[in-house]
Amino acid sequence: MTIENPRILLVDSYDSFTHNLAALCRRSIPGCSVHIIKNDELSIESLRPNLRYFSAILVGPGPGSPDNAEDIGIVRDLWKLQDDDLLPIFGVCLGLQSLALESGGTLGRLKVVKHGQISQVQHTSSDIFQGVGEVHAVRYHSLHVTVPTGGSIEELGWVDEEENGHVVMAIKHHRRPFWAVQYHPESVRTEGGGCEVLVNFWSLAQGWSRAAGRRQTPWNPSIAGKVGTLWPYNHPQRTNKLTAPSSKNLLISRSVHLPQLKSTRICEYLGVLEERSKFVLLDSAASPGRFSVIGSLLPTSLQVAYCVGDSCVSLISGNHTTSDELGAHDIWQWLATYMRSKRVANGNPSIPFWGGFVGYLSYELGLPTLEVASIHTKKKAHPDVNLVFVERSIVLDTDTGTLHIQSILPNDESWVDKVVQDLTDLAHSEEQSRKPTAVLSLSPISTVILPDRKRYIAKIDRAKECLFSGDSYELCVTAQTKISIPHHQTKQSTTSTSWDRYLQLKKLNPAPHSAYLRLHPTTLISSSPERFLSYSRPPNSVCQLRPIKGTIRKADGITRAVAEKALAGSPKEVAENLMIVDLIRHDLHGIVGDNVTVSQFCGVEEYETVWQLVSVIEGQADPSAPVDEELGWNVLKASLPPGSMTGAPKKRSVEILQHLEDKEREVYSGVFGYWDVGGGGDWSVTIRSCFKHDDLSTKPSFNSNEEWTIGAGGAITALSDSEAEWDEMILKLSSVLKSFGITPPTSY
Repeated sequence: MTIENPRILLVDSYDSFTHNLAALCRRSIPGCSVHIIKNDELSIESLRPNLRYFSAILVGPGPGSPDNAEDIGIVRDLWKLQDDDLLPIFGVCLGLQSLALESGGTLGRLKVVKHGQISQVQHTSSDIFQGVGEVHAVRYHSLHVTVPTGGSIEELGWVDEEENGHVVMAIKHHRRPFWAVQYHPESVRTEGGGCEVLVNFWSLAQGWSRAAGRRQTPWNPSIAGKVGTLWPYNHPQRTNKLTAPSSKNLLISRSVHLPQLKSTRICEYLGVLEERSKFVLLDSAASPGRFSVIGSLLPTSLQVAYCVGDSCVSLISGNHTTSDELGAHDIWQWLATYMRSKRVANGNPSIPFWGGFVGYLSYELGLPTLEVASIHTKKKAHPDVNLVFVERSIVLDTDTGTLHIQSILPNDESWVDKVVQDLTDLAHSEEQSRKPTAVLSLSPISTVILPDRKRYIAKIDRAKECLFSGDSYELCVTAQTKISIPHHQTKQSTTSTSWDRYLQLKKLNPAPHSAYLRLHPTTLISSSPERFLSYSRPPNSVCQLRPIKGTIRKADGITRAVAEKALAGSPKEVAENLMIVDLIRHDLHGIVGDNVTVSQFCGVEEYETVWQLVSVIEGQADPSAPVDEELGWNVLKASLPPGSMTGAPKKRSVEILQHLEDKEREVYSGVFGYWDVGGGGDWSVTIRSCFKHDDLSTKPSFNSNEEWTIGAGGAITALSDSEAEWDEMILKLSSVLKSFGITPPTSY
């Protein structure tokens, strides 16, 4: 008997690799449907009557321990199913540990944790390993099981290693149709033990079902939603065709070749020196960046501000602020609805930005999507969403020296023509760009509060304990530096010292994803090296994420070969990168479905001042599926906060980090970028950055201060050395501190 249209129930223990396992399942079991439930979503009593609609169960991985009821949920009950309720089950990682524990095995800690490590698995070449050759498997575990001799479970796979001895990698139950593996078959770097093992499991499951006389009951639509969500998910905003843009929404554009004109000079022409005005620049300040986006804002340009937990969004235009109730929608839906009304289709497709929202999204904006409540209740100084709608823009192609002057305002040709003429005259004049202050150094009465070394190292040690206990595979621990500068030290209040600081940062640490965003009450300057997410215009949008984990500074003797050995040849650096790659694949699979690929894994890329270890993950919706015109926007929502700034599994890691870090991160380690009126977008990770709060309701007094915040940190793994992690954090911090004329001590 071959089961047609099989249905698989996937039990998710709040892991960040679950959708990868669902995708592997669909590749391995032809024509299957996958339903996903959380391990605490249903009781065994409510689930048991509906098991007859399923052919098999997959018990996925997750953080925590199988002997903790809150971590394992319903899973422990699945191993006790009897008679007509019994069906084949395949467990992964936490699933294997739970099966072993419920079958008389014992649980212990590895002496050396294996997170993102690849091991060659020895196996019996039988059961789920029938016909399988060499298995090189990715491991994410700090706990392991011991199988009792002569018990109800049998070992099928193992590793023997010097640091941990004999470690069980796969088991089966003698009398019940249960199989499990300790490693992660769904990881992008598992070879030989992924699809091959799932195919064998499915063959064994069908054989058991035939022998037991068990048949999958035909699907009853009335139980849809009662037994988990069908994956890939059917997003309600998907339609059969794109929304047609209004005939009034047209782009006016002219291009002019002015290679001698730089982005900073254009910004000063547009009034960036007026500190109390709004201004936005997304600057490709170094290779491999290409396009710089400069907004020419009007006094009435719409600024959208929102704080997590608020019931309304603030709309700021000139000196007027109004509120719009969100009602049943969230801020993501509100912004998508607004952008739908502004859609433009007549622009040059080779120009990435025609107009649209520019600004930042905070780290904390991603918490509601993860269903994580913030434990910090301090009143917010900075909005979680801070965007301005740009109607007039200048896009500089740094490769060709071509400027694209654009407007989406009706009948705005005269402005476009004037700017073209002004910039042409400026480029051919002898006038030079204003010289910034040499270095805006601080006076003795300024205050610089650096992270406390002992406290930071203690955080790292506590983070590592969470890794050893199985609660996380990787944790990005951060700290904040505060700089307070008396206003009477910073020239006149109408002259932009923040612009001078940006120019210093750009000079000292040029980066492909730099930014100067002055959106009161927040000013953000950044020299970020890391693009987070870019998405092309619909239809057939392609979403690309480029996580960076692994950096080495350029210096004499640091050739490409040396950098590749230090980065791609380092188990620690590769493990950090791999964990985030697998996490990102999960986030992408959750929105686009099956079509996710890793087009580059741990490639060493050359930047202006560093070598970086960069992976590239891409996702695209099935072309035969309904169109999701906000596909990239939905991927952005599902992917925040950036995995490279949290760790994995993301939900548990974020919860742990809230307790390790004593305040909100706010702007730091969120993202900044744009959402274009054509539907494309590009967002970078807010690192190598600093931000300040501007209170424009009052003029600065002699005794008031300008307050800047700088965040810095690093990914902590089981291989991390606490002292080395402190040094790495200080190195990242120093690149921004230098723009203030500060060189932090090497140790204190």
